[in-house]
Amino acid sequence: MIATANAIEKEVIRIISKTKEIKADRLWADRMLQDFGFDTVDVVDIILELEKNFKITIPDEVPIDKVGDFIDFVSTHTLRKAS
Repeated sequence: MIATANAIEKEVIRIISKTKEIKADRLWADRMLQDFGFDTVDVVDIILELEKNFKITIPDEVPIDKVGDFIDFVSTHTLRKAS
């Protein structure tokens, strides 16, 4: 499977939406995770799932406050690996 930015974004949003059972169309890139009631445990769960699905590592020091932060990090590191 060839990873495209659009496919990566959809999968990241699917994983995030599954964590709190939020409809994917509500998860805009510029929305803060706290707006949806995500706590630290939820964020760690999302990170672990993204790392497993995309075979990447998300370091602790990466600032992740918005849905788009996950999308940007995963897209950048997944597409770079595919090159």
